[in-house]
Amino acid sequence: MAGAPVPGQPVRGSQTGRPIMAAFDLLGRRWALRILWELRDGPVGFRALQQRCDDVSPTVLNTRLAELRDAGLLWQDEAKAHQLTSLGRDLQRALKPLQAWSERWAAEAQE
Repeated sequence: MAGAPVPGQPVRGSQTGRPIMAAFDLLGRRWALRILWELRDGPVGFRALQQRCDDVSPTVLNTRLAELRDAGLLWQDEAKAHQLTSLGRDLQRALKPLQAWSERWAAEAQE
């Protein structure tokens, strides 16, 4: 499947393309969540983003950035820095409870 998953179109795990399944498909792609995480504090240029993502290959990074742009989660400004759209910031807020849960899970796993 080329490009970003689209709700209403078949995606991994759903022939009907249910919105949650399209979101899981997009966010489950290698580096997608990491890219979004690294943009949480504001715009980041390509090379800096690549370094923050443990030197992900430029090809993979470009592919993920294009998919996340197509999905409306980020955009590229005039200075070529990538940043979250309002929809991307909404996703960041939606992920905060998952972050809190994962920290509780990690603490309990260490007990």
